[in-house]
Amino acid sequence: MEKLKIMIASPVRRRPDILTEFLHGLASIDGGDHELIFRLVDDNDDPASTELLKSFQAMQAQKGISAKIEQADRSAEIPFQCNENTHIWNEMLVWRVAKSKDGFIRQARDERVDALLLVDSDIVLHPGTLLRLLETGKPIVSEIFWTQWQPGTAPLPQVWLSDEYDMVSREPGTLLSDAEIKRRTNEFLAMLRTPGLYQVGGLGACTLIGSEALRFDLSFRKIRNLSLWGEDRHFCIRAECLGFDLFVDTTLPALHLYRTSDIGKLPAQRVHWRNMGRGAAEDDSRPRLLLSMTMRNEAEGHLREMLARCKDYIDAASIIDDGSTDGSADICRQALAGIPLRIVRNDEPKFGNEYELRQQQWAEAAKLNPQWVLALDADEWFEDRFKDGLSAMLEQEEIDVYSFRIYDFWDDCRYREDEHWNSHGLYRPLLVRYRPHFPAVWSETPVHCGRMPWNIFSLPNAISPFRLKHMGWAKESERRRKHERYSESDPDGSYGSKAQYESIMDANPLLVEWSENG
Repeated sequence: MEKLKIMIASPVRRRPDILTEFLHGLASIDGGDHELIFRLVDDNDDPASTELLKSFQAMQAQKGISAKIEQADRSAEIPFQCNENTHIWNEMLVWRVAKSKDGFIRQARDERVDALLLVDSDIVLHPGTLLRLLETGKPIVSEIFWTQWQPGTAPLPQVWLSDEYDMVSREPGTLLSDAEIKRRTNEFLAMLRTPGLYQVGGLGACTLIGSEALRFDLSFRKIRNLSLWGEDRHFCIRAECLGFDLFVDTTLPALHLYRTSDIGKLPAQRVHWRNMGRGAAEDDSRPRLLLSMTMRNEAEGHLREMLARCKDYIDAASIIDDGSTDGSADICRQALAGIPLRIVRNDEPKFGNEYELRQQQWAEAAKLNPQWVLALDADEWFEDRFKDGLSAMLEQEEIDVYSFRIYDFWDDCRYREDEHWNSHGLYRPLLVRYRPHFPAVWSETPVHCGRMPWNIFSLPNAISPFRLKHMGWAKESERRRKHERYSESDPDGSYGSKAQYESIMDANPLLVEWSENG
């Protein structure tokens, strides 16, 4: 990544104990090779908090880092009350904060920075937050944190889907039952608990704004004909109107010191962060091994058995439901209960244009920021000894791509082997270390495009001795259905072999007995 100039800014009005932890977090931010500058607005009531800002400024100066402090306009005294129950915001104070944030945006433009990180002064950041947000490549992206807005309630995120703080996905005008609202809310919250990158409708308090977005008229000022509470909501509406999608990253959750008592959570949080490192390959919050899969109407096939076998060694799953009209998605939820699962549904199937489907599969897996991706189809599973050798593949540092032989089974215990059916003579890439900046390129063919990018072998790669059993041909009904599909989608054999298509329904194919000993 090229060297960037990044401004980190915050309007500050905090008790000294909370401000101390906030500033410690800023001082610990890993900026990589980038140039960091700090811009703070001092709106403090307590002189001790003002002294803390000056000490931070002096400490940064010793490191050669610019940290400027501007005094807030205090011509009007506006109270700000924080207690162990809640924060009590005055309407005038909200728009004073908005004015400070707009000032940071103007400074960012004037100083020609490449990105502006706005962070509230009661947020303690993981040291790797800035680099992770930059890695996403999104013009506007927040890092998640969770808050008990009222004592004794469940923690909720600072992001939402629509309106003031709605976490339910729905089309305009759709009426939902209370049970459905609860289900969709829980689904949204469960998604955010899974490390990854997700599009949202609203965000705030810890937001990176890239240079692409800074060129536009973004602002936190009040939109006069909207009654939504809070400057962040008005910023988000403007951003969407200007064509910027909003995203939240959930791989390195920040800690919100909403109450003084929350400071007691910091020691355990920092131990956890130290164990995580910067959020690179050893980050325990990332799925170590992510199952990536597409499916369509697999309820009567091998889906249940395939998932049961995978569950023993995967850490999360990303599944594209390509327009299923059966219970495939429910089977996935049942079979993978207890494992982070994200199912993305295509209402209009992409099955007839495979490269678009595989691109989508890759993109959705990337959103979960995994360490490794295992791409399997819903009718495949590895031989039993694969589980014993998997850890060694995942733990080594030299190889990024592993390829495997795939055996086409014609019944439960025999695979086909003749001039048209010998795919097990080749090795195909199925297991890849996720590299965020890898420029994936796909073969743009409607069938047989491959489940991995065609340029995957530009990464360090090796072949694996473990074999994959493809059970999708094991029943005559399945063979007949696939014969019809290939005859319709590729009648001339332009993307595959016409002779192989015609051989699918051979009455007496050559079959070989499978041996688990290889």
